[in-house]
Amino acid sequence: MKIDNTLVLKTDFSTGKVGGRRMHWSEKIAKDIIKRSPDKEEYVCAAGISPSGSIHIGNFRDIATSYFVYKALIKQVTSKDILPGVMDFLNESKKQGKKARLLFSWDEFDRFRKVPVNVKEIAPELENEIGKPYVDVKDPYGCCSSYAEHFEKEFEASLSRFGVEVDFRRQSENYRSGKYAKYIIQAVQKRKEIFDILDKFRQQVATEEEREAYYPVSIYCPVCGKDETTIISSSEDGVTCEYTCKCGHKGTWDFSKDFNCKLAWKIDWPMRWMIEGVDFEPGGKDHASPGGSYDTSKIIAKKIFGAQAPMFKGYEFVGIKGTTGKMSGSTGLNLTPDTLLKIYQPEMILWLYSKSEPNKAFDFCFDDEILRQYFEFDKMLKVYQAGKGKNYDYIEGIMHNCMIEGREIHPVPMQQIVNFGSVVDFNADMLETVFEKIGTPYKKEEFAERLELAKYWLEKCSPENMNTLLGYRNWDFYNTLNEVEKKEIELLHDFIAKGEYDLDALNSFIYTIPREADPDFQEENKKAAQAQFFKNAYNLMIGKAAGPRLYLFLFAVEPQRYLGLLDFSTPQTEEEKVLAAEAKAEAERKAAEEEARRKAAEEEEARRNAIAPIKEEITIDAFDKVDMRVCKVINCEVVKNAKRLLKLTLFDGLDERIIVSSIRDDYTPEELIGRKIIVIANLKPVKFAGVKSNGMLIAASGDDFGCKIIFVDDCVPGSKYFLTPTSFDHRI
Repeated sequence: MKIDNTLVLKTDFSTGKVGGRRMHWSEKIAKDIIKRSPDKEEYVCAAGISPSGSIHIGNFRDIATSYFVYKALIKQVTSKDILPGVMDFLNESKKQGKKARLLFSWDEFDRFRKVPVNVKEIAPELENEIGKPYVDVKDPYGCCSSYAEHFEKEFEASLSRFGVEVDFRRQSENYRSGKYAKYIIQAVQKRKEIFDILDKFRQQVATEEEREAYYPVSIYCPVCGKDETTIISSSEDGVTCEYTCKCGHKGTWDFSKDFNCKLAWKIDWPMRWMIEGVDFEPGGKDHASPGGSYDTSKIIAKKIFGAQAPMFKGYEFVGIKGTTGKMSGSTGLNLTPDTLLKIYQPEMILWLYSKSEPNKAFDFCFDDEILRQYFEFDKMLKVYQAGKGKNYDYIEGIMHNCMIEGREIHPVPMQQIVNFGSVVDFNADMLETVFEKIGTPYKKEEFAERLELAKYWLEKCSPENMNTLLGYRNWDFYNTLNEVEKKEIELLHDFIAKGEYDLDALNSFIYTIPREADPDFQEENKKAAQAQFFKNAYNLMIGKAAGPRLYLFLFAVEPQRYLGLLDFSTPQTEEEKVLAAEAKAEAERKAAEEEARRKAAEEEEARRNAIAPIKEEITIDAFDKVDMRVCKVINCEVVKNAKRLLKLTLFDGLDERIIVSSIRDDYTPEELIGRKIIVIANLKPVKFAGVKSNGMLIAASGDDFGCKIIFVDDCVPGSKYFLTPTSFDHRI
């Protein structure tokens, strides 16, 4: 059926199929958004990041996920049927198109929690600014007005290369302008209701004293600038409060006039949903976990602010091949989009995010695997460009998200660019000639961008894949050859020198060389003999045993550039001896440097992951004295008079207990509440910063990854199960 000369399709919202085809995951989300709010004039897809350091590729998944849903919402629909009940919507949307907006919040008003490792190296004094909002912390590099601005500009510059149009919001401006003042007052007025909502996600109901003392807002002290303040009391209307600060300052705060304060995350998030009218926002799997930030915030949105929470999609973290774990901008262990853009075209980066369901992890590759990714991207791109082919409909959904306005992508094989690029010293004109000669006449305008990416990848990531012609005859290797092998090289040289051959003739001839050179040639050894001949030719020309397909290599490169490397009819010259000695010395120097780097890396790795010797053996009876239990974190708060301590309130199956742990640099209270951990329950109590700690949590720690708590699956009921030697067959 046609509507305004546009074919529209039948959609099954329950299965995610449109007109019998499989929808892209972003289209499915978009359809669900439309179904939920069919009359809305403009849909809002949101994302947000704290500028805690360089914005890594894990953070980028936040905005990429929202961006794809945004594109799906404004995408024109084409097919032949229509689902009953959506006709009016599609009639209108086909006339003007549904409006949608991609909203991005810089959460620069968040608390500066930790100095990233790479930043600490140049600005260790920033430790003194922990507790201030990011926007008030100085730029460690001295080029911007603040810490926040430095990393925001860094990310925005790379974001522009993806063609992503974003409506930016800076939360420091929203807070300090007073835009949120009435909602802060509203939250203070309803602070006990908020507390009760938060409390529902805990194992045990908190005390009335805790409920009475709870405030959903933090004040940045007007004297020290930090959030190390405590609200003592507030007026009945929630407009004013009395507070004290760790620095010694105390005073009265008027939320209707004093705007340098911020709501806690689980209250701030739903407030912004309401104000901005957000329809969709993704989040990391930590936010998506049962009882996590989203589950809590959607209740606060409804009961406190009278708003409907947006649709939500949790996403998995992104890694680098060969590494594991969650990347973090605050640890300094990160990889930015700008770094990726040195080896990946922006369309390919979007493609990797687009083709992977948000809840599926994937890797970016800095090894040879990147060539496979380029191959798969090109294969899919060709189907998309042809407008037909196997699985075209689904491929179109993936590729639609990757295309950047104003750019045209040419699927020139990256493998060939890598193979021949270094041979021609990355000269685009010469490479164009190479492609012309081997029958794939790509123009330099089509591969120039990829050539630069290949050069960076080869030089920085994979120098072993460089194919560079030697500057002298490799006599050292030639002298290792037997007489038949030397004859093979002579036959190859003479054939090339004679000329008058085409690509097919060259290809046919090089496979006959081992037979012609050996009067005792045995047919059953043909493949092995050919393979050895190819290795010998490569070693003489590029100094290694492998390279591009030999016949393509010989045909593509101008013969005068390599012919002399195959001619051993004259004795070795003194100049060649010098060049060979220099090359050998340089190779040995590089090998020594690489070995030194390898050993240094191994030593550093060993230092970081030093395994302490096994302690003296104990009996099972001694082990049985250690009472380890699965406990649920029902509350967590900062210990105000200590930099790194968190106070955890746990339920151990019998009662509540308090444990104090120095994990504030690695976890926020919100990340721990509702989680289950393993605790040594019968450790003698000790005091930290005046707070008695009844036990010790189990965690792994190291210089390179900080402290990582051992969490227990939520299905384990802490009130019932505890760890004993017998329950795990004497294995913990």
